[in-house]
Amino acid sequence: MADHVLDRPVWAALTSKQAHWAEGGPDAMRFPPNVSPFAASRDDSEECLRALVALVPEGGGILLARKGGGEIPPGLKIATEANIVQMHAEDLVPADPADEIVPLGDADAEEMLALATLTRPGPFLLDTYRLGRFVGIRVDGRLAAMAGERLHVEGYREISGVCTHPDFRGRGYAGLLSRIVATRILRDGETPFLHAYETNASAIRLYETLGFRWQRTITVQMLVRG
Repeated sequence: MADHVLDRPVWAALTSKQAHWAEGGPDAMRFPPNVSPFAASRDDSEECLRALVALVPEGGGILLARKGGGEIPPGLKIATEANIVQMHAEDLVPADPADEIVPLGDADAEEMLALATLTRPGPFLLDTYRLGRFVGIRVDGRLAAMAGERLHVEGYREISGVCTHPDFRGRGYAGLLSRIVATRILRDGETPFLHAYETNASAIRLYETLGFRWQRTITVQMLVRG
């Protein structure tokens, strides 16, 4: 039994604030494949694990995010695995939107995907931006940096997709955009949270300077048929 709603953040999202995105049934659910590879089960019981297998697309995989990992469904294998740090905003210094910050949406989708594909902030597909509100910074018309929202559960909203094009690093864009997104979440009465790879010391240090604190470690596994 999970001790905290964010021990199984994908399940929490798909059974609450983002239930309208859920594909599957009562034992296992996933986001649409064009939106996100994330899937989750109610627990690690035999029936739930079988339900997860049914969500794996042919030639593709599903991404699980669970505290401590968990059982692997029969018929599936781990393609990749990593530990990520889950951090919550505890003493964030709010940031007000600046003139250089622009909202991102449908017209920016292909540029957002190209930037995320280049910088690899985490799973990001063509329609991932539809999960939340994204903002960015443009320099001479180019999308230099962006950040937005992904998982949304009762009382918490995730900051995600934080990335900066290599040509524009060192200008503080990632920190600024993260604070902008976090401030909006706080003003909505919710707690911002985010994830960073456990091995990404520089990202963790950045988020700590912004007022985020380490809460738990989540294991992320890409599962494929095998």
